[in-house]
Amino acid sequence: MTVIAKLVRPSFFVHNIMRKFRERWKDRGDEKSDTQKFWLELLNEVCGAENPGELIEFEKRVTLEHKSFIDAYIPDTRVLIEQKSRDIDLNLPALQSDGTSLTPFEQAKRYADWLPDSEHPRWIITCNFQEFHVHNMETPKAPPEIIKLDELIRKKQSLAFLVNPNRGCTHEEEISRQAGELVRSLKKVLLERYAPNARESLSVFCVRIVFLLFAEDVGLLGKSQFHDYLKARRNSARISLIELFRVLNQSPAERSPYIEDELKNFPHINGGLFSDDDIEIPNLDGEPLRIILENMSEGFDWSRISPPIFGAIFEDTLRDDLRGEQGMHYTSIENIHKVIDPLFMDELNAEFESVKSNPAKLKRFRKKLTTLKFFDPACGSGNFLTETYLSLCRLEIKIVNALAELPLLSVSIEQFFGIEIEPFAVAVAKTALWIANIQMSKEINPAAKLERECLPLKKFDHNIIKANALTYDWAKLVQPQGDLFIMGNPPFVGHQWRSKQQNEDMKTAFHDLKDHGKLDYVCSWYNKAADFIEGTKVKAAFVSTNSICQGESVSILWKFLRDKGVSIFLAYKPFIWTSESRDKAHVHCVIIGFTRGYEVSPKFIYSSEKATQASHINGYLLDAPDVFIENRGKPKNSNMPIMKKGSQPTDDGNLILSPDERDELIAKYPEAGKFIKRYMGAREFIHNETRYCLWLYRVDPVEYRHIAPIMKRLKRVAEFRRTSPTKSVREAAETPGLFTQIRQPEGNFLVVPRVTGERKYIPIGFMTPDIITSDQVQYIPTSNLYMFGVLSSLIHMAWTRVVAGRLGLSYRYSPSVYNNFPWPGKTSGQIVQKFMKRIEATAQKILDARALYPDSSLADLYDPLTMPAELLKAHRENDNAVCDAYGWSKNLSEEEIVARLMDLYVKLS
Repeated sequence: MTVIAKLVRPSFFVHNIMRKFRERWKDRGDEKSDTQKFWLELLNEVCGAENPGELIEFEKRVTLEHKSFIDAYIPDTRVLIEQKSRDIDLNLPALQSDGTSLTPFEQAKRYADWLPDSEHPRWIITCNFQEFHVHNMETPKAPPEIIKLDELIRKKQSLAFLVNPNRGCTHEEEISRQAGELVRSLKKVLLERYAPNARESLSVFCVRIVFLLFAEDVGLLGKSQFHDYLKARRNSARISLIELFRVLNQSPAERSPYIEDELKNFPHINGGLFSDDDIEIPNLDGEPLRIILENMSEGFDWSRISPPIFGAIFEDTLRDDLRGEQGMHYTSIENIHKVIDPLFMDELNAEFESVKSNPAKLKRFRKKLTTLKFFDPACGSGNFLTETYLSLCRLEIKIVNALAELPLLSVSIEQFFGIEIEPFAVAVAKTALWIANIQMSKEINPAAKLERECLPLKKFDHNIIKANALTYDWAKLVQPQGDLFIMGNPPFVGHQWRSKQQNEDMKTAFHDLKDHGKLDYVCSWYNKAADFIEGTKVKAAFVSTNSICQGESVSILWKFLRDKGVSIFLAYKPFIWTSESRDKAHVHCVIIGFTRGYEVSPKFIYSSEKATQASHINGYLLDAPDVFIENRGKPKNSNMPIMKKGSQPTDDGNLILSPDERDELIAKYPEAGKFIKRYMGAREFIHNETRYCLWLYRVDPVEYRHIAPIMKRLKRVAEFRRTSPTKSVREAAETPGLFTQIRQPEGNFLVVPRVTGERKYIPIGFMTPDIITSDQVQYIPTSNLYMFGVLSSLIHMAWTRVVAGRLGLSYRYSPSVYNNFPWPGKTSGQIVQKFMKRIEATAQKILDARALYPDSSLADLYDPLTMPAELLKAHRENDNAVCDAYGWSKNLSEEEIVARLMDLYVKLS
């Protein structure tokens, strides 16, 4: 594919070029003489192609029953162009040379049908120099998008697909993202003019400007009404906007009879958007006014933005400094539907299909839609609420079409409720719903006068409020009744990163659970919702970090909620959460739907978009009984040795040496060699990296006190420990030559990394006592091949994947995983000797296969793309041996294995 070169020009320069293009072509256009010049100029001046002549083919030959020519064709983006002269109606058929009568699109489509598959057009454009009718051939029955020449500056993004194969004519996400960048550019220049304590005014000002631009483009205002009003008052823009905002908040009866006609002609908008007369507006002359008038008004079409996407991007644009602090992660449309579809939309769509041929039932169903309520208690920019509103409206449009009733929306934005702690996000959420309401009103009845249908805006100050959702009484906002659905994406903040205020919030939310300190902040919404929906049939579903269904969180949170009567009916297994924010955060999430005291059937577990029906969903999101793994100090199987964490230096790095530092020290002081030991943490173990440490445990001080580099290191260790907030560490400043926690085994031991990346098998292995283990590994004092074989098996890995904690998708292995693992054999831990001998043999084969590749690290050997065939075969034999020891089929799925292990755990308990 040809690489399409693009010119990089400042936006004001681009707009000037495009205006000149528009002026040159507004009164001309002959198909024979002007087609090539028109399209070459368009590709260069409007689309920014540097070498347009290399991109487009004119008079492309195509053979029908006779030789014919396509007016223009762009191979790289597969665009076929049928050009007509100025004033030719693109919707009317015309007589062809073969006697048929075809519209320009039908003519182009006939050409397309005779092209080879590799050249079949992705887009067909019919054009008469004044209008472009853009047909997306992936949806050939859909009406074309019509772009007029005088709209070209505002709708230039709609033609981006001409030179960019990755851009589409109706790509809502891209359009909304461009809108966000425009707002960002306005914010940047205004920041210099706003006082630091007036940033909230800046946010409100930007929301108002965006709404007026949208209202203008969608037809809620007169054509260019806002633009022309502001342009005519360039020299008094600030005062003129203050006056306009005041008038937009007034009904015609409230307005002064003496205001000028231009202001009188603006409709009454209200809805709370323009109700605050106290917002500060700085001087707008120069760059801010140019951005508003040229880039945002003349240069962009706001009518096609997606409210939920744009709401998230808008909030990200103006509140990006708060994202990490508040734990906000904005949500893609796809992920919103992962929540709302199984929560209620799938059921509503199915109900529509079942009643669509029965008018009476269909009318009752339509009325039902108007009784439903939707509540997001951490609504942010309102993207869950907005996308739900759009989905319900589209469903109602289907009903209207089926009944042939008056095209009026019954579903109302007043059915939607939200709580948000950030005042600006509240404003964005309301604005997004208003925009969605206007778009849906236009969609259900394109001929309707929008001003009459949508204005004044519905005022729902009591629906979406600014409050702390964890301390506010939700029942004051909306009553928990069966027609209510609770949903959302509450903040993700791990227990170690919570602010003081967030800790206090959790105490309020978990008023009945003292042991909540290690839970993620998002868990607060689960308990708050559980209290709220007690004794009702209300369903709730939240997006959460995957940590809440792993590790010790399960035994804390889900045991507590189960005892309250909470049951899970919907679960999405961990997946990477995608967002619409500029700086996309890669967060690993789950979705959990639940009720309290009300059983939903059937229940579903989703994994990689596959839905599996479940009889019961437990806190680990498995179709298995409720199991809560205890945090015990020794193995459940008394025959197994205790797992321990390696030694911890707490030294600010001063007891640790690189290979070069070790060699340099020994070169000067050879006697130091006997107390410099190989040092092994998780990274060193997995990646075969080398580090050393000063191991002065039980070493006579006379052997190192004369070595100046060592004494300097010990001095720094002592200074570092004295500043520690932990008493035991401060006390350890008196023995700076020793690790603060010494747990070095005296014999050979088995190493398990505490944190390791997501792999089919966690790489574990044997070590000798001359290697010092760090606190980044767990170890078991054993040389037992049988234990190595079982812990290296997929049976143990299946258990680990569910029971272990996570850092992202990496496993965080703790002794609790090992201590609670149900080993093969009877409850006494006994196992038939033949199975043990077989596992010892297969375990040795794993070690032998590793030894075939002495230069490879465990990271190399256990990478799924580079795992040697011998090692993979050895692991499979070991898996089969372990499976036989349990008496299980080798064809069990991982979920079936975990379910059986949990059954064993319950029996052992």
